[in-house]
Amino acid sequence: MLDGDYARNFVMTNISGTTSNGFSYEGDYQLPGAGRVHWSVTFRHDGDFAGMRHGSLHSMQEVDAAGLEEAVKQDIESVWTSSR
Repeated sequence: MLDGDYARNFVMTNISGTTSNGFSYEGDYQLPGAGRVHWSVTFRHDGDFAGMRHGSLHSMQEVDAAGLEEAVKQDIESVWTSSR
């Protein structure tokens, strides 16, 4: 059996949304281990594949679940829109 902290590092959470430039995305992120969150998403535009991106956030160990999801969404937005 895995202890709580070790197991928590392998829990993935689904995430989806739409960027400010109209691309929808679906993916997941890993809950923080040592304060790091890793995410990966697939983007679509009008239902057609538009690309994939991944990223990570640091110093997230004190952030609650709602704040964590919002931080991941902001990072996804930033990574996608700055590459377009």
